Amino acid sequence: MNLPPDQNAPQDPNAINIELSEQIAEGEYANLAMIAHSSGEFVIDFIRLMPGLPKAKVKARIVITPEHAKRLLAALADNVDRFEQTFGPIKSQPDMPNFPMNFGGTMGEA
Repeated sequence: MNLPPDQNAPQDPNAINIELSEQIAEGEYANLAMIAHSSGEFVIDFIRLMPGLPKAKVKARIVITPEHAKRLLAALADNVDRFEQTFGPIKSQPDMPNFPMNFGGTMGEA
């Protein structure tokens, strides 16, 4: 979805022109994220795990720097706080499964 620029709008020198294709704009559903990291990058796999199916599929893999991972963490925390102020607390699932998967590095789950 690439909108034409508004010729009358003032140009912000710090603005970033972001293109969002129709395919990406549709999004992907994921209900599991697996996170691994090295000294120079974080790898986040967004996975769709469906009941009754023996195999889960990675729907997207995002690789970011540690600095961007920290910014993402802060932005996500801020958005969760704002969501809960508007809609109430998000209920946590106490019985989250423990997945015995390993990417060969330090492992985290989200």
